[in-house]
Amino acid sequence: MGLSAAAVRNLEDDGFVVLENFIDSDFLTRLRCRVEQLFDEEGDRAGSECKQEPGCRRLANLVDKGDIFLDVIGMPRLLEHVRHVLGPDIKLSSLNARSVNSHGAGAQPLHVDMAAISDERGYWVCNSVWMLDDFTVENGTLRAIPGSHRWRLLPQQVLADPMADHPHQVLITGRAGTVVVMNAHLWHGGTANRTSAPRTAVHAFYCRHDKPQQQYQKALLRPAVQHGLPPEMRHLLALDDPLNDEMSSDVSVRSGFLK
Repeated sequence: MGLSAAAVRNLEDDGFVVLENFIDSDFLTRLRCRVEQLFDEEGDRAGSECKQEPGCRRLANLVDKGDIFLDVIGMPRLLEHVRHVLGPDIKLSSLNARSVNSHGAGAQPLHVDMAAISDERGYWVCNSVWMLDDFTVENGTLRAIPGSHRWRLLPQQVLADPMADHPHQVLITGRAGTVVVMNAHLWHGGTANRTSAPRTAVHAFYCRHDKPQQQYQKALLRPAVQHGLPPEMRHLLALDDPLNDEMSSDVSVRSGFLK
């Protein structure tokens, strides 16, 4: 299908694009239900494969936890946008969920995912935020500094207080079913949830093929899940990639992925 001119302009100039009504209502309902089911099942262990975060519930290693998550990471329209940022050969870096608790929880400093600085080949991290609830200015939405993906600087290198409001920040809001595709070199962070209800999203995070995964999929996915995956999905997960094995197998969970 190809990206719209507006999407290309948003990704290149601002560093993100907001895709409204990206998730149809049936898929949204099923995805929401599965995420909440996992929160209930995992309880205090939820997110333990990655990291815990005060004021939030987290899930990690979602590819291992239901076929619906394969549909998330392999959605062709999503991958078109990711490849526009990273180039043709990409892999999943991690698939997680984050639910911001109510009453002031979940504020984050401005950050860059995996503390990534673009290199001589260009950008190498790209994230997508799947809004399972409405994102509003009050319930812990995403803030971003448009254009900062081009600066090749980390916020903590420049800002006295990455938690503070930035004069150029924008708040990215949307209805449930919206997906934000974001060049993850962009300065961004979650805001505090000041409402009485949680705010939940799934994050499908990708990287360039020559960089390590945030979460080493080959080690995390059970053999029963890996068995029978089609070649295109095995490639996306880097299950048969010796270079990825070398880069990702001896690296623990990386910092810098917040949102």
